[in-house]
Amino acid sequence: MNDGVNGVALGVFIFFFVLVTAMGFLAARWRRAENEHSLDEWGLGGRSFGTWVTWFLLGGDLYTAYTFVAVPAAIYAAGASGFFAVPYTILVYPLIFTFLPRLWSVSHKHGYVTTSDFVRGRFGSKGLSLAVAVTGILATMPYIALQLVGIQAVLDVMGVGGGEDTNWFVKDLPLLIAFGVLAAYTYSSGLRAPALIAFVKDTLIYIVIAVAIIYIPIKLGGFDDIFAAANDKFTSAGSGALTPDHGGQWTYATLALGSALALFMYPHSITATLSSRSREVIRRNTTILPLYSLMLGLLALLGFMAIAAGVKVDNGQLAIPQLFENMFPDWFAGVAFAAIGIGALVPAAIMSIAAANLFTRNIYKDFIKPDATPAQETKVSKLVSLLVKVGALIFVLGMDKTVAINFQLLGGIWILQTFPALVGGLFTRWFHRWALLGGWAVGMVYGTVAAYGVASPTQKHFGGSSDEIPGIGEIGYIGLTAFVLNVLVTVVLTFVLRAAKAPDGVDETKPGDYTADAGDPGVQVELPPATAGSSH
Repeated sequence: MNDGVNGVALGVFIFFFVLVTAMGFLAARWRRAENEHSLDEWGLGGRSFGTWVTWFLLGGDLYTAYTFVAVPAAIYAAGASGFFAVPYTILVYPLIFTFLPRLWSVSHKHGYVTTSDFVRGRFGSKGLSLAVAVTGILATMPYIALQLVGIQAVLDVMGVGGGEDTNWFVKDLPLLIAFGVLAAYTYSSGLRAPALIAFVKDTLIYIVIAVAIIYIPIKLGGFDDIFAAANDKFTSAGSGALTPDHGGQWTYATLALGSALALFMYPHSITATLSSRSREVIRRNTTILPLYSLMLGLLALLGFMAIAAGVKVDNGQLAIPQLFENMFPDWFAGVAFAAIGIGALVPAAIMSIAAANLFTRNIYKDFIKPDATPAQETKVSKLVSLLVKVGALIFVLGMDKTVAINFQLLGGIWILQTFPALVGGLFTRWFHRWALLGGWAVGMVYGTVAAYGVASPTQKHFGGSSDEIPGIGEIGYIGLTAFVLNVLVTVVLTFVLRAAKAPDGVDETKPGDYTADAGDPGVQVELPPATAGSSH
């Protein structure tokens, strides 16, 4: 790592950062609506985005700076087992093709802004809606923190901020500036800002990966030499070959499947989806989003290239930024660093908006001020989006980075427990609302306790996301095991509660709502009344 500042790379990085900052503020004027004081406008971009804007927005949302840094870092540290991210993104698109259009339709018909809005309307339960909202906020917070970690990794490699002995304010000042800019244009422009910036972010990422996958192997002697160097590393380390052994295959498969089920449970994924202008936009996006999986597969190979290039770092998250620093000319290293940095700003903005919308609609409006006007909702959501980012910044500055990573792993376990209520509710009303709440509680408790008991060489608790699967004896993803328990408890309790004739909540949706499109006669956005689903 350079002892000083890489001035050329920093100059290119600052150029792109200033460019996207200007775009972020100008986005407030992009497709400006007559009434800007509503969550539909600030939090969902007016539900007006077409196929390509949605594609870039979803791509910017799902393929983050953390993805850019952490996926190849996992390959760098653990070998081919880190490729689990590639099959899970392949699995996820047929899955979302079955339920996202239905969610868009019913949300458009009733004016739902969050998944908790839908759960409350479908099952008539504010308690279940609150559980989904709190889970979403908890799972999103460390995810935002990791985007800031990604920016910090790039700044460290460029030599910005000084060494470990530097005054904390000077060291963290660049990150504070980046945070301030992110907070300001998100507050001003809402979802339109990351939607516009996503064009620049994805273009840069595709350029960087295309160049890296050709240029770096040429400098390293070709892929034969790259794979040979990686194989030598893992063989000499006593960890076997590149591929996982039989026991590791269970971990690999369950992690891929569980991650696929969880990905579109995250609030930011749903926020980007509901910003689309029609049901058909969602269907088209599920067919073209797999292009990102191709990019991800190529991106993952950078981990092997870092091994072959002799990159040595104490923190694996620095491996890929350091690879770019070592292999690229300074000016193109700046482009690569800008791609990672902007790749943090886009999802961090969407995540903070999504978390703020959950708080505003499903905590503030449902439990604190039921008669809140659309303008008041928007004001609260803007303020909460700032608080969420401040919380993430404190997380990054005040805690060890591994803590943020561990909490993000825990967030994946948690968010998966909302799947039965959301996806199950899109297809059937059979599940009882209390049974769903009971299943959610069992999954959350089991997942948290199991993750707490996982140790690693560097820490006693929350050392990973895999543990022994009860009854099978193999090591698997804790989130998927918790999900199976969640479903079993939900089914059993539903039989019991229906047999006992426990009171059902009021379903405010109709069968036709789930297939309606924006252009269908009689379809219009209906804001849910403040009293909807008032039973607990």
